[in-house]
Amino acid sequence: MDAIIIQILNGVDKGAAYALIALGLTLVFGTLGIVNFAHGALFMLGAFCAVTFNKIMTLSVKIKDESVTLFDAYKEEPYLKIWFGETGEALIDYAVPLSILFAIPIMILVGYVMERGLIRHFYRRPHADQILVTFGLAIVLQELIKASFGANPIPQAAPAILAGSANVGSWIGLGDTLVYPWWRLIYLGFSGLIIFSVFAFLQFTTYGMVVRAGMRDRETVGLLGINIERRFTIVFALAAVVAGVAGVMYTPILPPDYHMGMDFLVLSFVVVVVGGMGSLGGAVAAGFLLGIVQSFASMNEVKQILPGVDQIIIYLVAVVILLTRPRGLMGRAGVMEE
Repeated sequence: MDAIIIQILNGVDKGAAYALIALGLTLVFGTLGIVNFAHGALFMLGAFCAVTFNKIMTLSVKIKDESVTLFDAYKEEPYLKIWFGETGEALIDYAVPLSILFAIPIMILVGYVMERGLIRHFYRRPHADQILVTFGLAIVLQELIKASFGANPIPQAAPAILAGSANVGSWIGLGDTLVYPWWRLIYLGFSGLIIFSVFAFLQFTTYGMVVRAGMRDRETVGLLGINIERRFTIVFALAAVVAGVAGVMYTPILPPDYHMGMDFLVLSFVVVVVGGMGSLGGAVAAGFLLGIVQSFASMNEVKQILPGVDQIIIYLVAVVILLTRPRGLMGRAGVMEE
């Protein structure tokens, strides 16, 4: 029972990352009709916002080490610790969650520049053109990160108080043997909050209702005197923020490197297709479903019977679902059907 619950938690945790990226992809496709192959790069940029913020927080100066008396010795001391003492140490310790505040304006700017400078010129172009240009943009961003930060992963530490494991078993009456990392639980809760916020924004605000109407019939909304293009620009920036903050919070789980965006992008596109092109609910449901399936396929007992199945299980499930439901789990008629 412990092993099953752990695999479910692993799957939901991984599925949360897939769902967040797929949510942004679907939001952009549903509003703008753009197949954005650069969306995984936005996840990567968010992760490197956390890396950059951590470097800023830990800027240091060499000072004399008073604990060494026989000769002059120097040590690196962060400016924040020198200026603010224990408060400065706490700020450095919480660098990852605090970097969300740093990442949000940067991702808004990146999303705005991408949409205004490039994406809007491809609204009415074939999807093949959109894929080529956004994939090229993703490669450019990837290489810029590689040139700036190097090719090796850069580990980011979770706050010390959240570095251990939670006794999940005692919460559900299964004893003290079932434990799970605190930060993964935090990431799961954070993902749920972001997903709920996006759906609440689209469902319960006037702005979101206009955006949903524009997703259905852009031309009619424009005839009502509403500048739907401006709203779609903001939606693209919102999708960039969702991908960026997902990348920020994932850094203690997976150390950021320059190709992490591509790794998640391929799987997230499978999630979008399985959920149904243009369906936000389908993207979230498919993300969690495929995350759980992949988690169980990665168990040693399963891999001993079917070696390598964990690498292909998502694609096998996608084939089965699309053979039985060609539009995906919640796809709408007419989306990408010509």
